Formats: sequence, C-alpha cells, structure tokens
Amino acid sequence: MPRTTAPAPDLERLAVADLARLASRGDLPKLREQIVRTGGCSNPIHLSGFRTLTHVPTGNVLHRYSTWHEPGHRLKVACGNRRASRCTSCARTYSADTFHLIRAGLAGDDTKGVPATVRSHPRVFATLTAPSFGPVHNRPDKGRCHCGTQHPADSPILGTPLNPDRYDYAHAVLWNNHAPDLWRRFTIYLFRTLAKMAGLYQYELKEQAKISFGKVAEYQRRGAVHFHAVIRIDGPTGPDSPPPAWATVSLLDAAIRSATDRATVPLAAAGHLPARVLGWGDQVDVRPIKGFANGEITEQAVASYVAKYATKSAEATETVDRRILERRELDRHQLPDHTRRLIEACWDLDPLYRGRLLAHWSHMLGFRGHFSSKSPTYSTTLSALRQVRADYRATEARTALRERLLAAGHPDLDELPDTDTLVLAHWVFAGSGNSPGESLLAASIARELHERRTTDRQEMNAQLAREGEEMAWTDC
Repeated sequence: MPRTTAPAPDLERLAVADLARLASRGDLPKLREQIVRTGGCSNPIHLSGFRTLTHVPTGNVLHRYSTWHEPGHRLKVACGNRRASRCTSCARTYSADTFHLIRAGLAGDDTKGVPATVRSHPRVFATLTAPSFGPVHNRPDKGRCHCGTQHPADSPILGTPLNPDRYDYAHAVLWNNHAPDLWRRFTIYLFRTLAKMAGLYQYELKEQAKISFGKVAEYQRRGAVHFHAVIRIDGPTGPDSPPPAWATVSLLDAAIRSATDRATVPLAAAGHLPARVLGWGDQVDVRPIKGFANGEITEQAVASYVAKYATKSAEATETVDRRILERRELDRHQLPDHTRRLIEACWDLDPLYRGRLLAHWSHMLGFRGHFSSKSPTYSTTLSALRQVRADYRATEARTALRERLLAAGHPDLDELPDTDTLVLAHWVFAGSGNSPGESLLAASIARELHERRTTDRQEMNAQLAREGEEMAWTDC
C-alpha cells in the first residue's frame, strides 16, 4: 500500500491522546524512567522475561526481577542503530563513540591504549573521490555551473546530470559496489609505494613502520561514495613505537597520491557491458593534521567531521533508508529522478553480477561496505567503548542492588564467592517501537538529554581552554 502521511496537527492530537491514555494507567513515571534509560530511543526493542539471584547455600532468593511489573509488561532497551535517519538518539551515541575513537588515534588517550606521543607521528586527512560518470550541476569555486547558471547552495538540482540520458549510471553503481575493494587495493599499494619511496624492501618496511588508518564513507549529491581517512605512520608495533626518521608528512602525501593512481579493480565484460577498469577520481585531497588551533586542520575538527558522517547513509540523494525487496516498490516512493535511475541501474545489473548483490543494496545505490572502519592498530575499538559503558552501568546496578540487600539483612554481595550465587534469566523478544504518545515523550527526553550534554561539553571545552591558556602562561 502507498505510504500516507497524516497532517502534523492530526499526528500531534493522536500523540497527546495516547499520552493521556498512558497517564491514566498510573505508570507514566515508570515509563518515563524506562525511556530515559534508553536515551530517548525512537525505536526501542521490547523484552519480556525475568532474572533471579539465588543464594546457593541457603536456597534463598536474594533478588527477583520480572517485566510483569513494568509498563505494558515489557522492558525497553535502546535499538543501537547508527543511522540518524532511523534513531537520532542512538546515532548520537554512535557518533560520540566514533569521535573518541578517531581523536584517540590523533591526540592519544591512555585509557584507550594510545600514548600521547602519537601526536608526533606523521598523519594526514585524505579524501579519495569517485571518477566522473558524466557532467553534473555544481557550484564551482569560480565561475558558473556548466549549464551557465549560478546555483544556490540548497538547489535540488545540484549533483544531478546535465544530460541524464548520457550519464553512465552503470559505471556509477558498479563503482559504488566495488568501492570497498578499491579501498583495500589502495591500502596495499600505499604500503608498497611507501616502501619504494623509502628505498626499502617490503619486508624491511614491516620491520620499521606500520600504516594505520580510520576512515568514513560519505555520499556526494550525485550519489557517488567517497572516503575521508585519517592515515598515520607508526613504528613497527603501532602507536606505542616511534616512526622511523625517514617517515614524514610530505612522503606520506606523495605515497597516497601515487597509490590512488595505481589502485584499480578490473571488471570483466558482462552481458552487453564491456570490460572496464574501476579507479579513483582525479580529485585527491591530502592535508596535514596539526595538534592545535594554529594548524591547517586540527585533531578536533577531523574527529568531529568523521563522527558526523559515521551516522549518515545516502540521505543526500533522498533515497529510501531500508532495503527494496521488489522493483515495483519504487512506485510507492517519491524519489528524485536521478536517485531512481541509480536504483533501477542496480536492479538492471543484478542478473549480470550475481555475486555483487546489487539489487539487495539498491537502496544504498550499490554500496555494500562499512561506513566507518579502521585498521587494527589505529586506536581502540567501538566494541571496547561500548563495553566500558556497559561495565559502568552494570557496576551502578550492582551497587544499588548490594545496598538494597544489605538494608534487607542479606549477605554482602561483594563478600560472597561467585560459587555461592546463582543467576537464572530468561528473555524473549516482545516487539519494537513506540506508540504515538511514547514517541512524543521519547523525542522530548532525547532533546533534553542532547541539550544537557551539549551544555556540559561546552563547559568542559571552556575549562580546557582556560587550563590551556594558564599552562601556556606558566610555560612562558
């Protein structure tokens, strides 16, 4: 069925009415507490189940929890989706984790296993783009667009072909589809090129240096993916070892540009399509990263930029944010002509490139890679950051439970051996999403939490700036 969107006033009245229904149940404060724990998640997962903690020697049940006493007999947990188009709240958490991951690899962070000495390593911020598939409407730094018009920044025509019938849509979606392979080959050639420029054999380079990176993919308005990457030269064991004396920013810059010229992915002929060679575009931007504000580009700016695009998908092209199961579904969506042609090209080429899953990834315009990734030695991992957060919450919960048990005359949990306690738990999936009233409440909570964190971050940055000024004055 076609999607229908109710007028905003109708949606608001429906949400308010549902919120009144929830309030009449008498558990609205407890529901709000649940939503706060999810961070205002807009599409939470619902769980149903129980958990009991038993003292084995005596058989006494020390603690029992059941979702039967929760609002709606369900427990809400955050969905954890990275995409801002799906869940703004969880995307902000993912973005914050990515920021700390990238910044730790630039400025160092002992809590994340990266020493501060990494700041002295050669590192650059590189942008690798796709080639041209045909002229498109743009806003050049000088002059006018190829069509003779000076387009405003918000013009919907930007990124669309001047002549759609002559635009190479097949090349565009095949390039997106093979972009992860092209990046892999780029990293291989970067290592080889760096060894050659340093006058070393490849095995000798491994004994002296290691190349680390963290990257993010971004869609251009024309629907082509390009990559932003922090690339760094470390010593042989990673960020904890100094790079060799010959490793410089200028050498890294030259190696990146040479590797982009050499890295290609050959495609055999398929059906009516000729054989072709996929490669990077001519626009390669490499900028040195400085540690402080007097540099050309700062650590803070790079980390913020990468974190921003880590939560994006293909929104710039106004495509759909979920898989298209059948081609006829396109009639249900109001898509720009250029975006629809890209999606249709994926479906047209899918029978010719069966292993590439072009139709499966047509909503992503053929791209099937990770939006953010890193080399093993660049920095910490997103999993490690999530585990720290989970451990913190688990410690909070255990401390609260310990205090309740002590108040009730039960043994101290911290003094009991693990063999004396038995945990039984059973959880089942019970649905997902929010009702209209819950959505209204979740949006309000997410906004409140975001404003509070923004204020705290601004105050922290101001404090760091004051401390920096004070330290500079002391050093003088």
